[in-house]
Amino acid sequence: MQVLRILLAGALLLTACSPTGGQPSKPPRPGPPTPPPSAAPSARLSPAQRHAIGMKIWRNESAGKVSGLTHWNEGEEFPSLGIGHFIWYPKGFNGRWTETFPEFIRFAKSRGIRDIPAAALLPDCPWNNRAAFTRDFQGGSLMALRKWLTTNVNLQTEFIMAKSRAALPKIMAAAPASQRPRIKANYDKVAATPNGTYALIDYVNFKGDGTNPREQYKGQGWGLMWVLLAMRDVAAGPAAAREFAISAKGRLDLRVRNSPPARGENRWTAGWHNRCDTYTRPL
Repeated sequence: MQVLRILLAGALLLTACSPTGGQPSKPPRPGPPTPPPSAAPSARLSPAQRHAIGMKIWRNESAGKVSGLTHWNEGEEFPSLGIGHFIWYPKGFNGRWTETFPEFIRFAKSRGIRDIPAAALLPDCPWNNRAAFTRDFQGGSLMALRKWLTTNVNLQTEFIMAKSRAALPKIMAAAPASQRPRIKANYDKVAATPNGTYALIDYVNFKGDGTNPREQYKGQGWGLMWVLLAMRDVAAGPAAAREFAISAKGRLDLRVRNSPPARGENRWTAGWHNRCDTYTRPL
């Protein structure tokens, strides 16, 4: 597996660069992986906090609407399903984004869930394009999917949290050895409060862990690893949650600037910023 090369230089200097600054050069090849942390912050959340995070993610993705549980964005080649808008590719399409709906279904099976709708068990999304998906929106398959997803919000939240727990070890293995202490320190600072923990959980679901080399434009990524690297040095707790939100918006703005103009990604900027702003508020 090809080892991911990531940013060094400017964005890593604590006093020389803001998260919205220039584009640093790439580092030398990473060293041996660092052992994963012994505990994830999501393990410290109460059941009520876990439920609150799931509902916030649902509101972030589709305003908490049942209709938003099966959605296909205009201009995209795939639908997004569930409270976390898990991506599902039609047959023959292989995009740059990490496909997560089949992964969620495997997670559901591993939890012994047996009432999974037949359409969700197919190897590929059965709707080949947005037009076909829209025509079938009130059809039996999509209605059954929405009903099942509505009754399994906690299961989806568990899946999103499991993805978040897996993110930090992957990031630490992908990052250069010299930058691992900085990444871990920033992660721990953000995780010091419940809303900071929500930010880490939500952002992995929202924009990935940052280790997928295909999820980049012009060699620049926007996932969790890139956000942690671009953070300025601040105190743990609320200040770190605010800095995480600032850094995330900076990386997303850079993504928009680097994106192919035909994708029109600037139309999402306001919504993305609003989502990042929720990271600064009490859970």
